[in-house]
Amino acid sequence: MAGQSPGLIKTVRVIDKFTDTTGVWVAWLNVPLVLAVSFEVISRYAFDAPTIWSFDVTYMLYGTIFMLGAAYALHKGAHIRTDFFYEKWSAQTKGIVDSISYLVFFFPSIIMLLAASGSEAWYSYTISETSEQTPWRPILWPYKTVVPLTCVLLLIQGVSETIKSVYAWRTGIELEHKEKIEI
Repeated sequence: MAGQSPGLIKTVRVIDKFTDTTGVWVAWLNVPLVLAVSFEVISRYAFDAPTIWSFDVTYMLYGTIFMLGAAYALHKGAHIRTDFFYEKWSAQTKGIVDSISYLVFFFPSIIMLLAASGSEAWYSYTISETSEQTPWRPILWPYKTVVPLTCVLLLIQGVSETIKSVYAWRTGIELEHKEKIEI
């Protein structure tokens, strides 16, 4: 593994940088979300003139931010993990458990979700599906495309996380220590 390490480490760095960049781009979607909610609140309560579009815009923006932020959360270690035992394990044991988990659970489930959500988004596009929730009735395929896009971003970051796990398994050294998130 020693001969392969520089290339693998470079691959990890490139993927992680890509995920950091997309995470920042996704975070900027909070600006239009706050503006839409603020506009609706002011319109509704100050002028007694609610909008027909704000509900759709806000749930679509929030859902998009939540979904597209998943790869960034994976990179930062922000997903929920039962770490009662995990934190006490050596880097090598963590690497073994993580490597097997990515290969057995993560990749197959994300690939299946990608296939299912991709066909759902495509179907929504072909029938020009619109929302039934409000009189505005916006098209839904852009929103439904967020799920397969999220799967692609998760698969990309999953490659980086798997490389890090295998590296820890083989060497006993963590390439990246995850930030501990306290709630």
